[in-house]
Amino acid sequence: MIDPLPILQSTFGFPGFRGVQEQVVSRVLAAENTLAVMPTGAGKSLCYQLPAVALDGTCVVVSPLIALMHDQLRAATAIGIRAATLTSVDTDQMETIARFRRGELDLLYVAPERASNESFRNLLGQSPLALFAIDEAHCVSEWGHDFRPDYRLLRTMLDAFPHVPRLALTATADAHTRADILEQLGIPHDGMIVAGFDRPNIQYRISPKDNITRQIADIVAEQPGPGIVYAQTRKGVEQLAERLASTGRKVRPYHAGLDPAVRARNQADFVASEDMVIVATVAFGMGIDKPDVRFVAHAGLPKSIEGYYQETGRAGRDGDPSIAHLFWGAEDFAKARQRIGEVEPHRQPGERARLTALGALVETPTCRRQILLRHFGDPAPDTCGNCDNCLNPPGAIDATEVARKFLSAVFRTGQSFGVGYIESILTGQSSERSLMNGHEALGVFGIASSSEEAALIKPVSRALLLRDALRTNDFGGLEFGPEARGILKGETTVSLLVQPKRERRRRGAAAENPAGDPLFEALRAKRRELAQAAQVPPYVIFHDSVLREMATLKPTSRAALAHITGIGARKLETYGDAFLEVLRG
Repeated sequence: MIDPLPILQSTFGFPGFRGVQEQVVSRVLAAENTLAVMPTGAGKSLCYQLPAVALDGTCVVVSPLIALMHDQLRAATAIGIRAATLTSVDTDQMETIARFRRGELDLLYVAPERASNESFRNLLGQSPLALFAIDEAHCVSEWGHDFRPDYRLLRTMLDAFPHVPRLALTATADAHTRADILEQLGIPHDGMIVAGFDRPNIQYRISPKDNITRQIADIVAEQPGPGIVYAQTRKGVEQLAERLASTGRKVRPYHAGLDPAVRARNQADFVASEDMVIVATVAFGMGIDKPDVRFVAHAGLPKSIEGYYQETGRAGRDGDPSIAHLFWGAEDFAKARQRIGEVEPHRQPGERARLTALGALVETPTCRRQILLRHFGDPAPDTCGNCDNCLNPPGAIDATEVARKFLSAVFRTGQSFGVGYIESILTGQSSERSLMNGHEALGVFGIASSSEEAALIKPVSRALLLRDALRTNDFGGLEFGPEARGILKGETTVSLLVQPKRERRRRGAAAENPAGDPLFEALRAKRRELAQAAQVPPYVIFHDSVLREMATLKPTSRAALAHITGIGARKLETYGDAFLEVLRG
């Protein structure tokens, strides 16, 4: 049996494994088929990169996006792993194939479309294989949130080489999806290792929308470092990116409607930046391996808790503190229910369950992390100490009476008017429209005219839409949903959360460098210079955590520098002297 620890130290610069890495690597080195469910940032790629170095033959990595493969290729090459990609945009395909045939590759990254192709299977038979690694394995499952049909075709390739071990990896798979991955990829149930889903360095915050541009601008102002803002439409991306640019921060848009060259340039600029914000549709992010994203903001509701977990998981992959802030509106839930009605009938129950789970997450007065972890079947503490509800517990108001009045007004006006009109009826605001419709003669006209009740009308309408007590029709009018009856009959109560006010903070150098250490900043400047010269993102040289350890320990020799976590033999040889020059002052 190969001892992986010397390779872990010399190639990757780590003195020991983290979490379940050792279990996974040990199974792979023993040629056992494995599914590893590990949170983002837990070091999934090392679980196949180390065996690729240790074993004879090539490890074939199936990955869903070209940009992700190229990011991983850069990182692997930087530590001395012989790696290549075989994608439609690569101009050196013949050279890569020749290197593979000569046995000169430790890693070969391919897309599922190529991996499921018969000609590629024929190529694989021409050189020894060490391992098949199926990254983002949840894409194989129809129950997953990112289903890719070509992943379902991988089994033929895997079964054509029965003696080559297979390793499936994912960060986002509930119990149903995990079972489907095992079935589709031919991995035994006792071959599954679940590391847990907790990302303790991410602070989860969730707020109702209230001037979304200002809300996200506040986050951009207070959070230094790179950030991702997710908008739901291409138009929303463009508008939000334009408005956020006025904050003085570097901001770029990203969506499928952009010219491919512009889209690629914006992504490359973001990956290389230490402070840029990118506003994107949810397709963005799966294709990057950027560890230093300091915040992720959602300008609308994600499709599922799985999607939310994956998208927020793009923050803080380096383990440093990061923020995930979701802003939601009642209209998000209304639109989601409309979309559910448009999908195939057999998928509707699952989609409704996903939406209900999201509703529980945004409406809970208790720990957000607890809701997330329990969704994935993980044990969870009552409080995590790092979400908005734990840090600033919300209050609660019994709004059942206002909710009943609101529903009564919807019913009495014919279930065909929007929130604004219903509010005007309840607060007794006369208008040409209300006079023409005869609604001022209704018993509900003006029954919520007190300032206390009037202030609750909009939050109540949000809560009723979220709970499916109200729905919107094609013309924006409100109509009853299945939960309205219980509220009107007094069988169900409606509570509203009262979020404590947060102080708006402005960012500064101290936030980026809490200790205010000039040596740390000098090391970052050197890293930036080396990254520009090598035409790679700064994090490919070293993560911030490596620089912080350098600034703390102040090594003055190569031997001492080699003891810094994250500095392997290749990086010591390539960059050691440049950083020692800074450290020696």
